[in-house]
Amino acid sequence: MTAETDTESDSDPTPAAVFIPFYRDPAGALRLVLIERTQFGRHGGQIALPGGKREPTDETMRDTAVRETCEELGLRPDDLEVLHELDPVRTRSTGFEVWAFVGRLLRVPEQWRPQEREVASVLDVRVDELADPAAEGSEDMDFPAWNTRLRVPVRRIAGHTVWGLTLRILEPVLPRALAGEYPI
Repeated sequence: MTAETDTESDSDPTPAAVFIPFYRDPAGALRLVLIERTQFGRHGGQIALPGGKREPTDETMRDTAVRETCEELGLRPDDLEVLHELDPVRTRSTGFEVWAFVGRLLRVPEQWRPQEREVASVLDVRVDELADPAAEGSEDMDFPAWNTRLRVPVRRIAGHTVWGLTLRILEPVLPRALAGEYPI
């Protein structure tokens, strides 16, 4: 059994949104900002895109993605621009339906100021390194919602492992970003 064949819960999913924050460094290299979650919560310790659950004050899922990204990375809404909305994707075992928004950072701080309660660290990675076939792999993993150890697809970057929903969202987006489909 693999994580890809694991069944999703039939209950009403919890709406959440993430932002896929790209930018170009001074040398012109395309970069992506990911976060390492703190050990708290269902996705504790995982590498993720900035984002989270929809709040009653969020009018749209886009609002959720922007609010959460600003909170988690210490940014202001005018520091980023949404470029494209992806179709929502469901987690395979934790009950979330996630809207992802491709975007770009208009301003990158000299030092990241992550929200300490939710973000253990900020990973600022080169997209070509993350998309490199040499970063691909698979790994046997345990997850609290699984009944057994599963082999899952992964990408390894800067000593970290990207997997699960984050990887499922990024897989089709990375080559499109590298091909220049988004104005980054």
